[in-house]
Amino acid sequence: MRKLRISVAVLVALALLLTLLSGCGGSSKPPAAETPKAPADKPFAGVSLRFVAANHPWTESLRPLIPEFEQKTGIKVNLEAYFEDQLTQKLTVELTSGTSTIDVFMQRPLQEAKQFQKNGWYENLDNFLKDPKKTPADYDPNDFFPSALASERVGTALTGIPIVTEQEILYYRKDLFEKDKIKVPTTWQELEAAAKHFHAPDKGFYGIVSRGQRSPAVTQFSSYLYGFGGDFIKDGKAALDTPEAIAAFKFYGDLLRKYGPPGVLNMSWPQAAAIFAQGKAAMWTDANSLYLNVADPAKSQVADKVGFAMFPAGPAAQKPYSVTSWGISIPSTSKNKDAAWEFVKWATSKEISGKIQAKGVPGARKSVWDSEQGKKGFPAQWVEVAAKSGAIGHPYDRPNVIAVGASRDIVGDVITQAIEGKDVAAAAKKANAQLQELLDKEK
Repeated sequence: MRKLRISVAVLVALALLLTLLSGCGGSSKPPAAETPKAPADKPFAGVSLRFVAANHPWTESLRPLIPEFEQKTGIKVNLEAYFEDQLTQKLTVELTSGTSTIDVFMQRPLQEAKQFQKNGWYENLDNFLKDPKKTPADYDPNDFFPSALASERVGTALTGIPIVTEQEILYYRKDLFEKDKIKVPTTWQELEAAAKHFHAPDKGFYGIVSRGQRSPAVTQFSSYLYGFGGDFIKDGKAALDTPEAIAAFKFYGDLLRKYGPPGVLNMSWPQAAAIFAQGKAAMWTDANSLYLNVADPAKSQVADKVGFAMFPAGPAAQKPYSVTSWGISIPSTSKNKDAAWEFVKWATSKEISGKIQAKGVPGARKSVWDSEQGKKGFPAQWVEVAAKSGAIGHPYDRPNVIAVGASRDIVGDVITQAIEGKDVAAAAKKANAQLQELLDKEK
């Protein structure tokens, strides 16, 4: 009986000891700490986005506003900016590799949209626009110019949101035209006559400057082509050797060869803009979105002397291009698509679009153009020209194909040969066969 009582006592003591040990921690794990939740008003707080963009006035205008977005959402935006060709190359290399590190990127819909969509690189933004939980009514997609939004659509997919629109216009030295009582050109004949009048190469001054570099020249040449009644493609067939196209090539080539600056064959827009901004040319034809490069006193020696006019009418019509030059997109591989959409939605909102346009970057929202804020970033003459150009403009400024780079090189070859004074008809015939071959492959 005594032995039994001792055993019971031992058992009780052991039980007490185990209880004490467990209370002191022993081998038991403490309760796991709960992961802090993002505030309801900042559901993506802590997310970092990689935004790959172009070196462009839009980007520079947006950059100082980004901290506002970061503070409002808790999202960190890491902005990288590259020159146009570098950007395309970087996007192509990284997206081909299947990277998921890019969350938002800038793209040129007429340059890349068809190819990027074919490769499956775009997230269809209709998935966000049509979801009222992700896109409130005040974002108002119907506020965008229909043609601008349509330029971002490939098939049934919306590949991006338009951020910059542009038309080709005529920049001119209003002081010189007034001094010499020369009429601002409204036709090709008047354009050529004015270029001839002001051309003084012995004094380092030239009648006109525009892009002459092979591929970049194509977009600015397009308005000349349309003015002659031509087009790159008609009824699904290449149309580079039509009489209208040959006349346009010859006119553009003669104009720059006779009245342009030396080295024009190596000029894209930065070089051409620099010639005009340095006060070395009477006229410049290019995109109106570049106007700050010649009208900003910090960048131009003739800022207060720049005039803006409608692109002159050719024999067939007055038909400058009117296009969406840049859009903003989300790659299909991003792991942060909802957070990326928050950024895209903010960057293309009425409020931010208004702030950016007020700095001289022409956007795509109708309400902004109707507002005083949207107009104040530009000279009154510029706004008038932009509005009229947009109403009559052509919706693309290059061959509207998938292999747009190859097509631009094909057209650019004819432009350079025209500037050099070579056989334009022969060059156009060869180029037309090459463009048709490209079209046949795409079919």
